[in-house]
Amino acid sequence: MAELTVLESKLGEVLGLAMAAQVATSKVAGMLADDGHPLAAKLERMREEAAATEERCITVAGEFEGKKTAILDQARETKGEAATMMTTYLEGEDDALDGFEFLTMAEAGEVGHWSIVGKINERAGNDHIAELVAWALPIQQRHYETVLNGSLELAGDEDPHEPA
Repeated sequence: MAELTVLESKLGEVLGLAMAAQVATSKVAGMLADDGHPLAAKLERMREEAAATEERCITVAGEFEGKKTAILDQARETKGEAATMMTTYLEGEDDALDGFEFLTMAEAGEVGHWSIVGKINERAGNDHIAELVAWALPIQQRHYETVLNGSLELAGDEDPHEPA
């Protein structure tokens, strides 16, 4: 297997996070009591944007000669780690607020990862990575705001005196 550079490895990580985000948004959408809940449509949009991010990352990965398979392997490893975190956090939970709390952590992590890819690429100067980061980072920032606001909306509906 080809040895990855730091930049290529980080590309694999954000790709894996985009893969994991598709699963996580679907799972949390299923935790909403009402399929017609306005947050369900927001989660669906996030899932679609995560799929588009995955596609763009795969395209850029293919531009690293002889490294695409290794980048995809890194992505699958990261997706697996994220899936383990989700399972650990949400095991036995069916409350949408818990799901949104998990997504808030996950999306904050994605914002951080994309910011790191951008910073590392400042020295690498890869135009395709720069374009990808310029496209993906604002989306991730919006996703974070969406799930944070969703968490706060759901928390506002909670009865603070009800047993947990």
